[in-house]
Amino acid sequence: MKKRVESVLDSLAKCGGCIRRSNNDVTLPTSQLPLDTNNPNQGSYGDPHALRNHNMSHQPVRLHIQDRYVVMDNGIVQVTLSNPAGIVTGIRYGGIDNLLEILNRETNRGYWDLHWHPPGGKGIFDVISGTQFSVVVQTEEQIEISFIRMWDPSLEGKAIPLIIDKRFILLRGSSGFYTYAIYEHMAEWPPFEIGETRMTFKLRKDKFQYMAMADNRRRIMPFPEDRMAGKCQTLAFPEAVLLLNPKDPNLKGEVDDKYQYSCDNKDNRVHGWISFNPAVGFWKITPSDEFRTGGPFKQNLTSHVGPTTLAMFHSTHYAGKFQLLTVAAGEHWKKVFGPVFIYFNSAPNGSDPQLLWEDAKTQMMNEVQSWPYSFPASVDFQKPHERGSVAGRLLVLDRYMSNDYMLARGAYVGLALPGEAGSWQSECKDYQFWTTTDHNGYFVIRNVRTGNYNLYATVPGFIGDYRCDAAITITSGCNIEMGDLVYEPPRDGPTLWEIGIPDRSCAEFYVPDPDPQYVNRLFIGHPDRLFRQYGLWNRYAEMYPDSDLVYDVDCCDYRKDWFFAHVVRRQADGSHTGTTWQIKFKLDRVDRNGTYKLRIALASATLAELQIRVNDPNSSKPLFTTGLIGRDNSIARHGCHGLYLLYNVNVPGGRMVEGENTLFLKQPRNNSPFIGFLYDYIRLEVPPPDVGASSSSQ
Repeated sequence: MKKRVESVLDSLAKCGGCIRRSNNDVTLPTSQLPLDTNNPNQGSYGDPHALRNHNMSHQPVRLHIQDRYVVMDNGIVQVTLSNPAGIVTGIRYGGIDNLLEILNRETNRGYWDLHWHPPGGKGIFDVISGTQFSVVVQTEEQIEISFIRMWDPSLEGKAIPLIIDKRFILLRGSSGFYTYAIYEHMAEWPPFEIGETRMTFKLRKDKFQYMAMADNRRRIMPFPEDRMAGKCQTLAFPEAVLLLNPKDPNLKGEVDDKYQYSCDNKDNRVHGWISFNPAVGFWKITPSDEFRTGGPFKQNLTSHVGPTTLAMFHSTHYAGKFQLLTVAAGEHWKKVFGPVFIYFNSAPNGSDPQLLWEDAKTQMMNEVQSWPYSFPASVDFQKPHERGSVAGRLLVLDRYMSNDYMLARGAYVGLALPGEAGSWQSECKDYQFWTTTDHNGYFVIRNVRTGNYNLYATVPGFIGDYRCDAAITITSGCNIEMGDLVYEPPRDGPTLWEIGIPDRSCAEFYVPDPDPQYVNRLFIGHPDRLFRQYGLWNRYAEMYPDSDLVYDVDCCDYRKDWFFAHVVRRQADGSHTGTTWQIKFKLDRVDRNGTYKLRIALASATLAELQIRVNDPNSSKPLFTTGLIGRDNSIARHGCHGLYLLYNVNVPGGRMVEGENTLFLKQPRNNSPFIGFLYDYIRLEVPPPDVGASSSSQ
């Protein structure tokens, strides 16, 4: 990757170095074209031909306040917002009068929004419109402006009971702008729940047709009209359509679904769109995950047909009600979402427009290294000197794998609100700070906001979640050394057999090729093929038309013989039935007085139930049942994981027999094609050699 970026930058230097970005060590071109104050959404601004031969000096940042608009301008980019609503109505850059969709009404171009409801009430979609505009900072170097929406009891049931302060920042010499928001609930106000909050940009469909979110996830995208009636066929849910007559005939016969472009928080740093004529890029850069909810593995939407770019701060996608952000009556709550950076770049005609993606990744790395920013004016955004850090080393002790401590390499270690082990998955209201351990298990969590936390971890190759018992209080400037921390993963006895890899994902299991009628060509041969192609849940019934999956631990290979999703079977009449999978294994000797331990780690569950039976599939009462669990919807939304669940099941030795044994994993519920599980890992442990009696079920 480093060599590739260097070669790209060398190419840019040879062609005049005209990609423009806000690196501190790069002189940025500017425009001398005058501002059209009569119509801020029109005109020619930042023409790349004019920029190429410009004197490269930085213009001061300017602010123009009009009756209906506020315009921020630094000579590179001009951003127009409605006054006092704070909706981004226009972005002028790179020879394009407005990067946002001019055919949309002004309130449907660039906006903060949320989806909320009172407890027990119906959901309300709310585009956040400010009622008070103010200038927070205005110098030649920086503009920061605020659009506040207040709340009072007369708005109960009509507006979410929050003070919302939306901020926008433009810096001198910057090829983009920053935005963040402060949400605050007063203790005397009514309760509420938030399902989603984000920043949305709708770009010009006549310009932006190429989307990029990763080196191997970028492509020409359909037009929004391609998803309209008569141009497509709606599939099992409204988000997924089969393109029948798209404007680009090369896309005919493909499936388009916005969930195919979901991404884990840990990987969701930069995504956006490229216009080929002129060559202009529009990018959303998220330099930190601290304000995003659900931890590093939480999946969120990115960019999709529209062309639409999203900065997702909180959502219930791939989690359901377990990640509703709930604020109670009598509770004071305040949180800063962002800042995120909206970045623009351009290249001269004749150069490869995809170089803009390489430059956007470079800019993303610059923003990450600059975090936390020192320039936001709000005292609620803590600056670098106000924060602290935590360091230590994580070890693993599993005496049935090694008598020595093992280094927790590549583990995710994080700080989140105090709670139980794994509670960070559903924590929604505060901040989280995560890092990964190095080859020797060492970690440093930097730039942590002041407050009280627990330290959590999850280690690849080991089941369960770690939580340090010691409470951690971060104060300004502190550097806390934790020393060696030891995670002892759940374990009662030696492994008899195991299926899969304990990594919180179903990615290692067998995934069939998609139905040729329902393919997104981007994911043919792609590492993410298993959870990106549409309709894979239907392939189970085709592979097992008459009976369910049977897995023999002595001869089967989970990479070939364990279907990636435990789903229902579709019948010829369109109905569905529950399914029962079998795991067969042999015991030469049975410890009838001992207790065997079955550990089942689920990567996701959706409105399903897992019943466990041993050697008797027809017993009226299962040995164990989860009951109804899960709202992840990961199967339908092309995910390889949702919320992680671990079940530890005691299996009395009296249930076992010498010779062949069978575990029956039954999922009986059947009222939707998307009901089911994604398994992460399954292990059966024999009773420990020196213990004849079993411990109680966990």
